[in-house]
Amino acid sequence: MKLEHVGVVVHDLEAAKAFFTALGLELEGEVSLKGDTVDRLTGLDDVRTDLAMMRTPDGHGGLELIKYQAPRRDGHSRVPMNTPGIRHFVFSVEDIEDVFERLRSHGGELVGELVQYEDSYRLCYVRGPEGITVELAEELVRREA
Repeated sequence: MKLEHVGVVVHDLEAAKAFFTALGLELEGEVSLKGDTVDRLTGLDDVRTDLAMMRTPDGHGGLELIKYQAPRRDGHSRVPMNTPGIRHFVFSVEDIEDVFERLRSHGGELVGELVQYEDSYRLCYVRGPEGITVELAEELVRREA
C-alpha cells in the first residue's frame, strides 16, 4: 500500500497554496469539479469544488487542497493539539528557522515553542491559514544511508 496524498478542505485556497509553497511544496495542478459523480462520491448535493494538488520536492508525497464553492460550510475552529483526529502534518526540513520565517510571512504562527528533542531533532508546530497545523522537524544528526 502507498499513501498517495492527503486532502485538506480550506476556505481560502490562495492563502493555503501560498503557505504550502513557502514550505517548499510545488503546485502540480489545479482543477474545478462538479457533477453527479462528485455528488455521489462526497454524499453531498450540487457540489462545486476547486482543487490544487501540491507535491513535495522529492515527489513522494502530495497534498490536495480543496475549496468547496458549494455547498458552503462556514467557520472553522482552532482545536487544541490534543483533540482526537488528524491534527498536523510533519515535514522534514533542513533549516527550521528559515522555513518558519517563510511560513510566518504567509500567516504562520508558532503553536508552542521551537524545542530540541535530545540530540536528534529540533521541532515545532506552526499553525497556518484556517488553523492548518504543520510540524517542522529538523534532524540534527544525519543518519547513514
